[in-house]
Amino acid sequence: MNPKDSSEITVQTLLALRQESDALRIITEQLHVKEMGPADHIRTKHEVKAFVESGDLKAAEALIKQASERTAAHQAIANRVTEQQQRGQRMGL
Repeated sequence: MNPKDSSEITVQTLLALRQESDALRIITEQLHVKEMGPADHIRTKHEVKAFVESGDLKAAEALIKQASERTAAHQAIANRVTEQQQRGQRMGL
């Protein structure tokens, strides 16, 4: 599995990773929490911890979906800021 491709993360993968001794770190890396905004980063880490402790299948499904949405939202904001900065530079501001 390519660790940079979060679309490959499945519920079964999360359930397997849950058994690792440093599951929290491994799963958060796989979900790319560092590519989220600060609040989403913290929120996702708390959700991962809850999942690791419970092993709930529905929690794993929700975790994958929410992490993907949060990463995409942060990327969209970053793209918008970049576009605005480039537009400002072209205008000579």
